[in-house]
Amino acid sequence: MENRNNIQDIAFSILDLIPVLEGKTPADSFENTLDLARHAEEWGYMRYWLAEHHNMTGVASSATAVLVGYVASGTKTIRVGSGGVMLPNHAPLVVAEQFGTLGSIYPDRIDLGLGRAPGTDQLTAAALRRNLNGSELDFPHNVQELMQYFHKAEQDRRTYARAVVAEGVNVPVWLLGSSTYSASLAAQLGLPFAFASHFAPAQLFDALYIYRENFKPSEWLKEPYALLCVNAVLADTDAEAERIATSLYQFFLGVIRGRSQKLQPAVDSMEGIWTPYEEAAAMRQLEYAFIGSKQTVKEKMEDFLAETKADELMFVSHIYNHEERLRSYELLAELKKD
Repeated sequence: MENRNNIQDIAFSILDLIPVLEGKTPADSFENTLDLARHAEEWGYMRYWLAEHHNMTGVASSATAVLVGYVASGTKTIRVGSGGVMLPNHAPLVVAEQFGTLGSIYPDRIDLGLGRAPGTDQLTAAALRRNLNGSELDFPHNVQELMQYFHKAEQDRRTYARAVVAEGVNVPVWLLGSSTYSASLAAQLGLPFAFASHFAPAQLFDALYIYRENFKPSEWLKEPYALLCVNAVLADTDAEAERIATSLYQFFLGVIRGRSQKLQPAVDSMEGIWTPYEEAAAMRQLEYAFIGSKQTVKEKMEDFLAETKADELMFVSHIYNHEERLRSYELLAELKKD
């Protein structure tokens, strides 16, 4: 396996939670998402993934399959996918039908990332599933059942039900994780693995080690492929990036306080907004946040790639102002050309 630690050698991608801005509506956020995806395609990003979250005031990425179709229909070449579908919330057959349909309409452009968390609180999870019994414990079985629906040959399918629209359709399955659990399962099944280091950095290196050391080649993937998701806020100067990043800090402060709110505008200083304890807690989660000018971020990113040997980086940006968000991603893309 080739170890990559050069920015020019790896793919850049985007994860969009579709933040709902203070003073704006989800409809406004959907427009911003498609605009960003079109720019990302122009700037050379490899893929654009949409998350799945529920019952969050500031996040509009709930109907993931619908959003994947929306972005794919408004772009031409960039890969579009789920980052990810939270499988405990859905019947594997339904997911196969949804993404098989998407894969037929947009050939060789659709990714199916799967997670085992609910993406919400327990009460909302109960409303989504109606029955919580064994849902996360059944994750390995449900992943394999879902993948069965994509088999074209009848002798390769081990399920009675058929997802006719998915059979033989090329939709790569990814496993997503924030711990070592999905890393182990991805290695066992021979699937690409995406780690959520943008909010859960603690087990990153353990997960990478387990995934790479235990990887079994499969019909889908011959060598391990690790995508790492990180936060990024870039601007023309370090000072401006730090100011813009206060929206990101306020987002994580809301998570720490258990308060659901829309994405807040940037402020000149976080002093008086969070306590020292809250700041420390947020910074633990934001260990892998690349904030600054291009040169500052480039140096941090090169160190990160040298340590992780990531195959691909996926960036999420909680930036309130849409033009500043576009500029941040444009600066990131320029790093691959410098």
